[in-house]
Amino acid sequence: MRTRSYRARRTRPAERAVVVLAAAGTLLAPPAAFAADQPSTAADLRADVNRDGRVDVAGGTDTAGEDGWSVGRGAVMLPNIDDDSGRCPVTGPGGRPLSDAALARCNDAADTKVNGATDAADLARVRSVPMPQVPAGAEGRLTLTAGAKHARVFVRRGDGWEPVTSRTRLSRAELRAGAEFGVEARDVIRDSAKWDGRARIKLTVTSGAGTTTDQVTLRVAPLLTHHHLQNAQQLMVTKISGNDQYARLNRVFREGLEKEARKAGITKPLVNFTKYGDIWAQDFVEPAYVGMAGPDGRMHSMRVMLRSAQPYREAGRELFEKLRGRNVGVVQVTGVRDSEEETLNSTGNMETIPPYAHGGRSFPAGRVIMGERKDTGSKPAKAMRTLLKSQGLQDPLLLDTSWLHVGHVDEFVQFLPADTPRGWRLGVADPEAGIRLLREAEQAGHGATKMFSVPGGPRETIAQALADRSLLADNDLAARRIEANLEVLKRETGVTDAEIVRVPALYTRGTQARTADGDGKMPLPRLTRMGAELPDVARDHGQQRDLRAAPAVQTSAYVPGAVNGIVLSRDQYLAPRQWGPVIAGKDIFTQAVTRAYTGAGMKVAYLDDWNTYHLGMGEVHCGTNTLRDVSGAWWKR
Repeated sequence: MRTRSYRARRTRPAERAVVVLAAAGTLLAPPAAFAADQPSTAADLRADVNRDGRVDVAGGTDTAGEDGWSVGRGAVMLPNIDDDSGRCPVTGPGGRPLSDAALARCNDAADTKVNGATDAADLARVRSVPMPQVPAGAEGRLTLTAGAKHARVFVRRGDGWEPVTSRTRLSRAELRAGAEFGVEARDVIRDSAKWDGRARIKLTVTSGAGTTTDQVTLRVAPLLTHHHLQNAQQLMVTKISGNDQYARLNRVFREGLEKEARKAGITKPLVNFTKYGDIWAQDFVEPAYVGMAGPDGRMHSMRVMLRSAQPYREAGRELFEKLRGRNVGVVQVTGVRDSEEETLNSTGNMETIPPYAHGGRSFPAGRVIMGERKDTGSKPAKAMRTLLKSQGLQDPLLLDTSWLHVGHVDEFVQFLPADTPRGWRLGVADPEAGIRLLREAEQAGHGATKMFSVPGGPRETIAQALADRSLLADNDLAARRIEANLEVLKRETGVTDAEIVRVPALYTRGTQARTADGDGKMPLPRLTRMGAELPDVARDHGQQRDLRAAPAVQTSAYVPGAVNGIVLSRDQYLAPRQWGPVIAGKDIFTQAVTRAYTGAGMKVAYLDDWNTYHLGMGEVHCGTNTLRDVSGAWWKR
């Protein structure tokens, strides 16, 4: 919004100074085509409102809507929460551990410096239009009229950047040439009721002829979670050192994971978490990102590791200690209540529907789903739900996971890339199909075949499994709850039955076992009752750490949950090895699962996770995590 308290003389374009500047992060359009009717003595502030990576000081492409902001238009600034120069300490004096709060306090926005060219690239550019006719004695002043506590402005002078303070003044020479500013947000939006993410910058030019002002609005880029239409670029997993049995199994798993990643075209090596021994790499971090238009309209993005809302979980510290750095930041929520159920706060309970529009609502960057326990009213941490909703793009949708011990959405639903108008299909566990496989095998005379073909595994037969009323009841429960969740997903997204990929699955209720200290009980999968051994590392972290006594039946995967795998590329999927009944030399669950994914256009590979994750009530997906491509503009579908 431009104001002035005097009449400014209009000048011809030829009379105006021509200044062409190229700034890291955003290119500045040359003023050769400057609008002829623009008063050269009126303050005029410009930002990249149309998100083409250029601050247009010559024409009018960045003027309409400069005072507002919408998903499709408006200037964007980044939360400058990475550590481009690697200056943030990860230990205190004498190598003592820093507190979580101290780890989180340090980032590039925590000081009043621009820490090198890489840090400068994270600044959103704002320009004042050159004022060649500004009267002698004129000076300019820049103020933040909104968002002053949450944003910071720098002015470029020579080869450096200086923070704009209440004492900063722009000289007549700077006003004549046009000044360049860099803007950073100091954090992501935590709660839109407290800060909506906007910063309003006002330029005031004062001279003997009067005062003229203009202002522009920027909003911090939303923090967004990945979806499966973004190509996988790197996988993360926990490395267990040593030479004990689990360490050896973990090594075999990681080798197999890296092999399958390479086959899918993922060339970057695995990121190995090594410090805290938490094997559930899916559950202590949700990889996310922020982005704004950079040079030539290409996205300038920053990865942001969203730490799970589990203050006790030490593994989240490694995000600061190992991953934070150039173009990688970390966000951890605070204010998590002791009464909020820890397992629901694992980030394995946070998945993302790919982009869609339905029922008058559009989600160009996808939409978060999380599990809640409707039976008890238990929900994921309010602080996390508030943060996600406050971004304004991925409003979390809650699904009912009351019927699952661990309670994570990744245990029964996934989203698969597809060459369809929608661009994706919905994959879902199908317990009815799993029971049907067993009944067909029994009717064909294979009732005496062992349920599991894993060496040293449970001895239960197909006939014994089908004779177990609890197992049948468990899968009837799972099927009903999954169908209810499907109705929610169909209503919210418009997905049709023809777009649903049903993947055979089986679930089973747990039994109770004493904890190591003898003070309580923990739910264990029914497999442990049949001779399988639960790994110690599975007891110590995540899934098993704080499972509360359930008022009703809760289940976990009986046969390794095929939907709980990794989408490696648009047509390649990695599932947990099924270890189902082998008939005529073929694993009948592997055959059925392969058919389901092949029918959806996916090539499926299998990785054994029986002893590494399955016995601990998780699968391949639970033990890994994925960094995906962030080069796309989040405001476009």
